[in-house]
Amino acid sequence: MSKIRFQQVAGYFYPSNPDKLHNDIETMMNKVQLFEKYDKIFGLVSPHAGYIYSGSTAAYAYYTLIDKNIKTVYVISPSHYEYFPGVSIYDGDAYQTPLGEIEIDQEKADELTKNSKIIFRGIQGHRKEHALEVQLPFLQYVLKDFKLVPIVMGDQADLYVNELSEKLASVVDENSIVVASSDLSHFYSAAVANELDGLVEKRINEFDYENLQKDLNHKKCEACGGGTIVALLKTAAMKNYNRAKVLKRTDSGDVTGDKSEVVGYLSAVVYS
Repeated sequence: MSKIRFQQVAGYFYPSNPDKLHNDIETMMNKVQLFEKYDKIFGLVSPHAGYIYSGSTAAYAYYTLIDKNIKTVYVISPSHYEYFPGVSIYDGDAYQTPLGEIEIDQEKADELTKNSKIIFRGIQGHRKEHALEVQLPFLQYVLKDFKLVPIVMGDQADLYVNELSEKLASVVDENSIVVASSDLSHFYSAAVANELDGLVEKRINEFDYENLQKDLNHKKCEACGGGTIVALLKTAAMKNYNRAKVLKRTDSGDVTGDKSEVVGYLSAVVYS
């Protein structure tokens, strides 16, 4: 019997009907306007709210993958529902969305856990987590055939970020990409959010993961998946990728019209 991680937030964060889901993603993709082509892509940063709020921002990141030949996708997600000291890679056979099942890359997943006391195969963090799941329909839309390594960080302290970066650098190859799932600040006025989120944007554009890590630790900015972004950039640097570009930054007030309390979103591409 296969062990499948079934969809948890379909019908809530995104449509549960496969045709509507496909059409919604297509509509968001058709609205993307990018004036630069990114050939050697190492990874993406993508938000993880409901598609109505952040899907159009996420589409900017995933648009860069159209026509790319990618075999393995490592998605790094924060854990919103349970804390655990470590990094959990799903120990089953596949993740499911309304668009079908995505096979887990068992070989790469096992390689990541080898000789690590921090990174392990398990169900922790995967039971209900939306931040990982909402990335998958976009990946299924833009990529023809790929395997998944679903990674949830139960703790985003430097210890876990650093070890994950080193292990990822040892397994990621030219046929893979890394996706960091993160929203930005939560429930500030749009003006305050713009200040906080602007710093994250600046650090990403400058490829300055060291100061981003410090800023997050010292609460100069906020990102619920800040550790996933730092891990992505650190890993990229170890693989001789040194450029990152924020493609789109928005907040929830752009959709609701309420700018008194917003959640920030951005999408970015990491490339050489």
